[in-house]
Amino acid sequence: MRETVDAVVIGAGHNGLVAANMLADAGWDVLVLEGTGHVGGAVRSAEITAPGFLSDLCSAFYPLGAGSPPLLALDLEAHGLRWTHAPEVVAHLFPDGRAAVLSRELDLTAESLERFAPGDGSRWRQVYEQWRRLSADLLPSLLTPFPPVRSGVRLAARAGLGEALRLGRRFLVPARVLGEELFHGDGGRLLLTGLALHTDLAPDDAASGGFGWLLAMLGQQHGFPVPVGGAQQLTDALVRRLGRRGEIRTGAMVDRVVVGGGRALGVRCTDGRLVRARRAVVADVPAPTLYQSLILQEHLPVRLLQDLEGFRWDNATLKIDWALSGPVPWISPDVAGAGTVHLGTDPQRYAADLAAGRAPEDPFLLIGQMTTADATRSPAGTESLWAYTHLPRPAKPGEVDAEMVRTQIARVEDAVRRHAPGFDDLVLARHVSGPAELAQKNPSLVDGAINGGTAAAFQQLVWRPVTGLGRADTPVDRLFLASSSAHPGGGVHGAAGANAARAALARHRPLLGDAYAAGIGRAMRAIYR
Repeated sequence: MRETVDAVVIGAGHNGLVAANMLADAGWDVLVLEGTGHVGGAVRSAEITAPGFLSDLCSAFYPLGAGSPPLLALDLEAHGLRWTHAPEVVAHLFPDGRAAVLSRELDLTAESLERFAPGDGSRWRQVYEQWRRLSADLLPSLLTPFPPVRSGVRLAARAGLGEALRLGRRFLVPARVLGEELFHGDGGRLLLTGLALHTDLAPDDAASGGFGWLLAMLGQQHGFPVPVGGAQQLTDALVRRLGRRGEIRTGAMVDRVVVGGGRALGVRCTDGRLVRARRAVVADVPAPTLYQSLILQEHLPVRLLQDLEGFRWDNATLKIDWALSGPVPWISPDVAGAGTVHLGTDPQRYAADLAAGRAPEDPFLLIGQMTTADATRSPAGTESLWAYTHLPRPAKPGEVDAEMVRTQIARVEDAVRRHAPGFDDLVLARHVSGPAELAQKNPSLVDGAINGGTAAAFQQLVWRPVTGLGRADTPVDRLFLASSSAHPGGGVHGAAGANAARAALARHRPLLGDAYAAGIGRAMRAIYR
């Protein structure tokens, strides 16, 4: 059986749904094929601990989403999405009870950092003032295809030569070095480093400082908002917006992108169903899945396949959700109102263990107090809590060390107990998602990698996912990569999906589409010859 549409979108993650909405807005007939039984990918919610306790299955807080031009342009609030915030944004809790707190109130953030070192409050204000001057053009520059011509020109004009060069350096410097340059006390330094560890980058890795600074500034400006009623509400708003202008089918696993004459012609599903795509195939799947599984190698440049052998995944992830009968009894009251909590004062050792393939003895924890952020997540007076940490990737794909996972579960809970005595007495139920479970729920989270590939500098911009153009275009005409494996990478901002949709539309722009395709083709041949 065969049917025909303008565009097929492979995968109903948030990037795939963003792309589908944008193509439908342009009047295209769009079909989204999702291999699992649910939509949303890593943006989903469910009751997995106890009845009445709602947990986000993967992503939870959305600082990038709040300021993302692609998501803002879709006006999801008009389709039922509502945002809410915890009283405070992030708290980094030290074992001695001190806490560095990032608040949406600038004065409160400054006061918190000032307690660690005189002058650090003023230093934070200075850094944030620079962000405020540049953010209107900076964020679009980071999220649009490389090079970001329009926003980049505006940013350079606004910043001036000297500040533009210093800003470029900020995105290359390691988090440890940037923290030491910006702050004198441990509060500001570890707050920045902890935010950098939201990626898979170590504190001494190039570009980790840029990621930490970016999340810090977004947190100060926008907070770390969450959807009222769970992450699923973000997905549901994208689905409602698409409405009848596009169709979404679950349980429709694609096993082949059909290519002929150098063009993507459509897809084949595992049940044998064929779907012809008149204009585009948009793939919201990891780059290795697309190039190594969905396309016959005879249709791809040999050099691309060779380059893909160097593709690096991000670290594996272990996530634990708890249903608690009351608020977490933190050793510092300053932490009670933070939606996101960081634990861990030796990030260099943690990162070194991961790099060496060892399970960290003192894991860095990223914790979400979801009821604190959104009262709808659990009954009044209780807390829906999660924590995640990273593990080394398995030596062989799919072969997760179960004993390592069990050991790390115990270490995670021990770390929480040390910082919140009496925690165990509040636990009503627990749910563990190790790397294998995360991949089972969402095949795109390969071995628990949640960012579609490492955020390391060597796999960003024109090197994401491999050496190329830093764009959604692929060596196959009318095939576009829309997942977090593409520039600009991980995070719930929808930019990868938006970039793919724009590229598909540009390919079919009247009078200019063939010239666009010819130019992309020449560039691809030069890169992969």
